[in-house]
Amino acid sequence: MDARNEMELPEDAIRRHYRQALSLLSGFEHAPRLVRAAESGTVGDDALTRPTGRQSATGFAHGATTRTDRVRLLERIENAGGDDLLTPAAATMARVLRRATAIALAVADEVAARSGAATLKRRNTEHHLPHDRHDDFAQLVAVESLAALSVLANATAFLLSEHAGARSVADASADEILTDSPIVALQGALWELDRNLAQHAKDDDSLIATAMAWAESLSAAVSAQGEQAPMARAFTGAAWRVAADDLPIAGFAPPTRAKGGPAAMEFKRPEEVIGNTIAKHQSMRLARMLVAYDFDRMMNPFVELGGFAFTFLGDGRPGTGKTTLIQMMAGLIHDYCGVAGYPFRYRNLSVDNVDSYQGKSGQNARAFVNAIIDPRVIGFGTIDDIDQIAGRRGDRQSSSGQQEITAVLMEAFAGASTVVRGNATFGMFSNHAENIDDALRQRAGARLLIEGPRTQADYIEILGLLMGRRHDIPFGSHDASRGRVLQQAVSDSYAGHARPEAPAISAIFADVSYRHGPLQNISDLGSYLFAIAQADPRFTGRAIKNITDAVKARAMDFDMPDDWFDRPGTFLHQPYQRKIDMIEELRRPITPEMVLQEINRYADSEWRYSESADETAITDTVRGMQRMAEAKRRFERGD
Repeated sequence: MDARNEMELPEDAIRRHYRQALSLLSGFEHAPRLVRAAESGTVGDDALTRPTGRQSATGFAHGATTRTDRVRLLERIENAGGDDLLTPAAATMARVLRRATAIALAVADEVAARSGAATLKRRNTEHHLPHDRHDDFAQLVAVESLAALSVLANATAFLLSEHAGARSVADASADEILTDSPIVALQGALWELDRNLAQHAKDDDSLIATAMAWAESLSAAVSAQGEQAPMARAFTGAAWRVAADDLPIAGFAPPTRAKGGPAAMEFKRPEEVIGNTIAKHQSMRLARMLVAYDFDRMMNPFVELGGFAFTFLGDGRPGTGKTTLIQMMAGLIHDYCGVAGYPFRYRNLSVDNVDSYQGKSGQNARAFVNAIIDPRVIGFGTIDDIDQIAGRRGDRQSSSGQQEITAVLMEAFAGASTVVRGNATFGMFSNHAENIDDALRQRAGARLLIEGPRTQADYIEILGLLMGRRHDIPFGSHDASRGRVLQQAVSDSYAGHARPEAPAISAIFADVSYRHGPLQNISDLGSYLFAIAQADPRFTGRAIKNITDAVKARAMDFDMPDDWFDRPGTFLHQPYQRKIDMIEELRRPITPEMVLQEINRYADSEWRYSESADETAITDTVRGMQRMAEAKRRFERGD
């Protein structure tokens, strides 16, 4: 929301809630409802089993016999470092939580006043609330509660971001989301923060890291629930700013300033990537496109102009350079963000995120996605060996956890609620792309065939690179310092797709070319696409979109001056419209040859996956038949 439409949240309104916020942090009793009872018993220092008959703000009682935990969050924070004296990190944490809780309560008051819930609360207290207004009242209080939770999470992350270090916590939970009233909601959230701190916070670094992870998880969970809440407009229809903290509050969206955290990996330089010409070239282009993101507009010019790859798939045999390519791309983004002063966040979704508990794998995948698409950072997310992490639908060998991850990724990459801002990209990598669910694989907007070294020069250069400098073996006649000109190598690689490689596609191409002549217009190219679709039903409208996105990326396939990324004022910090104008000046025209090459590249990749899957299935069937024949032979012999 435009800053000019923001209302200032009065400082005295926040400070009026300090005493109430401090009371919450000092201690309260909470009977968990949404988290498994078995889990709730692992945290509380004081826990009683007692009947509860509490009256909620909506007037509906919740009566049950449950375990009640005594939460002393300040005490938990003070003891996290195992020291008798309060550490600076613990003091900072306590002050931030008091401040964030008070801001959350102040915003809840504002939302109640805007929605009319304050008046209905008063009438409910006086027992004058009409029966036909109970549902409306419950919905308004729920929005007020979600607003308090959202502000608590986002304000905590915002205020702690400058104190966060390199430590990260991957599995902080935020499941106890209650909407009875703002106070009950805050108690549930702070109770769960106490659980997370008890599990993960062992020193100052892990204390801050745990709180940050909890805040991010809570923000994402509340945002997902708030988007579906009736009457949410009472919160999302306004915007506030806390002047003392420069904290913007605009609905459920996280604030636009955040700490990305260092990427824990060994970066590679482009010259250390040998072979994989097109994959290397496109990765370098995409790294520069990412940092063109405008944090004020929350949009990237390359998304508006076309050519930005939100998702891409890199496939190839083991040892062909997928990991090196990831390290190179992450290193480039990290360096560009360092020049621009932007926060960079890298995450990898691995097989460790597949959990045996129902629903946990989906939560892990959702947390991974939300961390990368956070509009406050430049995000790069990878899913290495995705065929082992995301299951094929209908495959009985896929676990429920793998199926959950597939569902989350499909919705995140091209779902009804997917918003591509251009601050994030996801790379899926696999040695066996044919084992990826067809619909998920087709959500990869770009395809990178990772073949490794191919030419004699590639093998000479990779040997020289890996041998290092601590030897006396002469290099020989090959001039390694000269290398190959990347742009020419890329051009040659693209030209190689003027005709398809797969025999089946080649036959279709020959037939269409015979009937139409050279494919030089939209009608001819569309006829070629239709012929491919007739041969492979998986070649749907999504495939056409991926092809056209790749073509638009080719139009953006120009050398952005190094000066744009060496000095932030030249391009990175320019106004949004100026960035668009600068890019437009370099944009290349789209030609029929480009379109034809991208059709062939995409079709060849799909045919390659299909043939690999068929060959694997045939091999498995033959092996099974051989085993049955041998078993029958042994049975007849009586072995």
